[in-house]
Amino acid sequence: MSKKQVNMHEAKSRLSELGELVWKGEQVVIAKAGKPYLDLLPHRELRRKRKPGRFKGRIKIAPDFDATPPDVIADFEGGR
Repeated sequence: MSKKQVNMHEAKSRLSELGELVWKGEQVVIAKAGKPYLDLLPHRELRRKRKPGRFKGRIKIAPDFDATPPDVIADFEGGR
């Protein structure tokens, strides 16, 4: 990801182009008097508020979910 800094006047005349760059992942900083002033960011929809319990009764966890095989533990502890 590259970072691009443009002055305010240039940003006004190239706004569409700069917007496309931002949506492609580039960082665009708009400068005023040669100093960073604004960051141009893509719009993201606000996340909906999380509703706990939405999947209650629909998710099954295996009975041995918390059981870690001894060979896996040994690998993490450097025993092999």
